[in-house]
Amino acid sequence: MLASNSRFNPLVDKLSLPPVPSVAAWGRAYDGAKGPLIDLSQAVPGYPAHPEMLRLLGETASSTAYTGYGPIEGDQSLRDAYGAHVAEVYGVPLAAANTHITSGCNQAFVCAAMTVAGPGNTVLMTEPFYFNHETTLAMMGIKTAFVACKAEDGFLPEVSAIDAAITPEVRALALVSPNNPTGAIYPPQLLEAIFKLCQDKGIWLILDETYRDFLPEAGQRPHGLFNLKGWEETLISLYSFSKSFCIPGHRLGAITASEAVIGQVAKIMDNLQICAPRAAQGAVAAALPVLAAWREENRQEIGHRAEALKAVMQQLPDWKLDAIGAYFAFVRHPFAGVGSAEVAEKLAKRAGITCIPGVYFGEGQQNYLRFAFANADAETIGRLTERLKNFSLS
Repeated sequence: MLASNSRFNPLVDKLSLPPVPSVAAWGRAYDGAKGPLIDLSQAVPGYPAHPEMLRLLGETASSTAYTGYGPIEGDQSLRDAYGAHVAEVYGVPLAAANTHITSGCNQAFVCAAMTVAGPGNTVLMTEPFYFNHETTLAMMGIKTAFVACKAEDGFLPEVSAIDAAITPEVRALALVSPNNPTGAIYPPQLLEAIFKLCQDKGIWLILDETYRDFLPEAGQRPHGLFNLKGWEETLISLYSFSKSFCIPGHRLGAITASEAVIGQVAKIMDNLQICAPRAAQGAVAAALPVLAAWREENRQEIGHRAEALKAVMQQLPDWKLDAIGAYFAFVRHPFAGVGSAEVAEKLAKRAGITCIPGVYFGEGQQNYLRFAFANADAETIGRLTERLKNFSLS
């Protein structure tokens, strides 16, 4: 925690420094004794972008057509392409008018939160929670309340627990599925029950679907919420192009919502950034329809990596794999009573494995570590067996 300084905004000053760089520093302190560093920390694709994606990025980046400001809601070419894509994914007549392009999904969340809540309001979240969502709300003066998700329930929330947590101050419920940090995939029937609860209570459901392209079955529809009557007054869906297209550095995300929500978001975006990065928009608009087969291959590859991690964990009875899916696994470490940050730091410095401490996702997660297994191929994941088996804190 940073020292208090009255000259700074107290809502920002009270926050801790970003967690991922601190974990990277632990990795840099590793001496290489166990072999190359195994990076399971940040959620980035562990393989490069497709050559056609790179060609398109080069073409658009060097074109004067993309050097000026673009439409606040996003370039029409990408809104058209993405609108058609989400219509196909969910099997509903969504269109460009239901989409707003943002600079990454984190910005999409900022816009969604600001659209429905203000200082003093409350946004309900599940715990474990995605830390950037929690800190985003904190720095905007929006309160947070939490619904605990238990390992024995697969880190999925109980609808009754959500119901009990909704007070008059709650303006929205924010969920992530597939989940970050646990990897838990919310079944469509659970999402529908949660949606109907939010609808009955008159609150918004902000659903971050950054990892929806990595569901275990090809063509699997994440949910049927866009088919439900009145979805426009309840649902705001968020997405990231970073993972599927392997372009996190180009910062491109999207919001799918009613035209009324899109109009509110445009007011916010005009002050945040005016428009999302335009060269990346042009490249993704062209790549979206032509790289479908490559993206499917990547979905299968991530599935192979998940299976490789499962095989590793089966050989380590002291370590428990309590949840896994999409990009992440939530692993219970065997050192009862020891904080997750201490375990993660020593794991990085002594065993050459970087991962995120569970405490970063809530105080109740001290027994856990988040493994972002998508970063490493199956062979590299296989090397975890010996390193974890021989690891000790002493």
